[in-house]
Amino acid sequence: MPKITTQQLRKRTQASAAVAANKPRTIGAPYEKQAPRTAAASGGADGSRHFGPMFNKDLGQHILINPLVSQGIVDKAHLKQTDTVLEVGPGTGNLTVKILEKAKKVIACEADARLAAELTKRVQGGPFQHKLEILHGDVMKRDLPYFDVCISNTPYQISSPLTFKLIFHRPIFRCAVLMFQREFALRLVARPGDSLYGRLSVNCQLYSKVTHVMKVGKNNFKPPPNVESSVVKIEPLNPPPPVDFEEWDGMVRIIFSRKHKTLAASFKNTATLQMLDDNYRTFCASNDLMVEDGFQIKERVLGVLEQLGYSDARASKLDIHDFLKLLSAFHDANIHFC
Repeated sequence: MPKITTQQLRKRTQASAAVAANKPRTIGAPYEKQAPRTAAASGGADGSRHFGPMFNKDLGQHILINPLVSQGIVDKAHLKQTDTVLEVGPGTGNLTVKILEKAKKVIACEADARLAAELTKRVQGGPFQHKLEILHGDVMKRDLPYFDVCISNTPYQISSPLTFKLIFHRPIFRCAVLMFQREFALRLVARPGDSLYGRLSVNCQLYSKVTHVMKVGKNNFKPPPNVESSVVKIEPLNPPPPVDFEEWDGMVRIIFSRKHKTLAASFKNTATLQMLDDNYRTFCASNDLMVEDGFQIKERVLGVLEQLGYSDARASKLDIHDFLKLLSAFHDANIHFC
């Protein structure tokens, strides 16, 4: 077996060290010594910082790292110096620090204790420390505090529940500027005739004015999500419409179950008619009303649609006022949806 000289061994060692020096490092790899952070990695002129440990995608952690997008979100909120701002999912605080510059107080709700600690450390000892309050926990499992404006790079898995939690929050706030998955955002702002117009659209627009603010590409996040994003602005109607939401949503759910079919076809479903018949009889019993001999719920429902001229109408073409007219007519006929 040939011998290896000291000089050859030294050359091999130097070559291995050179390869190791050029090897990409995994963020947060256990016990691995990290290379010194450059100015860009530790926080540069753009005010962004990157958090060391791996982000938890199960919690929807995609940190917004583009300072221009962050500033655009804050600008669209039109913050006042007297505002209290609720921020959902602040992450490492890239958006938070820009809100702190404009608002009186920021209440940041963060589910991940690691990121909450990072945010605390980021503002500690600075001029904004006294303006920041951090609530650690799941925003969907707690009562919301008082706030004037909500700003959120929203974890996408809570997009719908968070939207309606905010819409039904009292007292009514001024506006919410929220980052969502692109398709969800477009469904919120969709109008009659749009391909994405549906139950989510009318339920949200019943209680608020919703506008699309900006598109945000996936490369503006770390780590990048699998989908494109958009920012929307929600301005709750004050006062809100005097509508029983359970009744409204029950009707809208039936109508949009087959949104390209006629309303008459949607209401002819056997399970739907049985549910409406049960509700009708319960309502009559609760209000000391007699159920007519030979009563047929199908005839009553189709009669309401015919009276309003909606038998051949399609959900995809109707607006909020059409649905309100329908709900009122159904109630006049003692037909209820919950």
